[in-house]
Amino acid sequence: MENEQKGIPLLGDKFPDMKVVTTRGMINLPEDMKGKWFVLFSHPADFTPVCTTEFVAFQQRYEKFKALNTELIGLSVDQVFSHIKWEEWIKEKIGVEIQFPIIADTGAVAQKLGLVHPGKGTNTVRAVFIVDAEGIIRIMFYYPQELGRNMDEILRAVEAMQVADKNKVAMPAQWPNGELFGKRVIIPPATDVETARKRLEGAKTGEYECLDWWLCHKEL
Repeated sequence: MENEQKGIPLLGDKFPDMKVVTTRGMINLPEDMKGKWFVLFSHPADFTPVCTTEFVAFQQRYEKFKALNTELIGLSVDQVFSHIKWEEWIKEKIGVEIQFPIIADTGAVAQKLGLVHPGKGTNTVRAVFIVDAEGIIRIMFYYPQELGRNMDEILRAVEAMQVADKNKVAMPAQWPNGELFGKRVIIPPATDVETARKRLEGAKTGEYECLDWWLCHKEL
């Protein structure tokens, strides 16, 4: 029998069911996160320079993620005692206490999520999965081992998707500090002639503003 093929899941897929060992005990994903968003991010290894800066940066924004009803979950192919010792080192040397769980992966999770780069041995790449309150993968980022992540962008992405879902709108580049529209959001383009006509009429009433029927924006 052929081995089941493992690879990167797709946007819109349900996050794969898995029971994982973490520094905060056993967690069933995505079941235990139901009703809240979570950001699962993998790192190549404990006790490595770039990963250390990333964990400090994530922890310093942890309260902001929690304010968005979002949990952080780290992951690498390291044993749980390695994670614990690394957390202790970060607290002792840098003065930051890591408060979110870190998955101790045997390799099974990394294989299921497509986190192992063929040319990098058994180390996981720097991947980020943003998963919504229904357990659906909404955003994925992948970074090479040499490049640390921008946590403010990950935080922005979570907030932007939540705003988009709540208001049925799209989010412009650089939101909420966009060069064109600032904090304003984009109304999804019309997909039929009648809606296109009404868009321009709606712009006349001040409900929103349009550069054309296919590019309309408004305040929330």
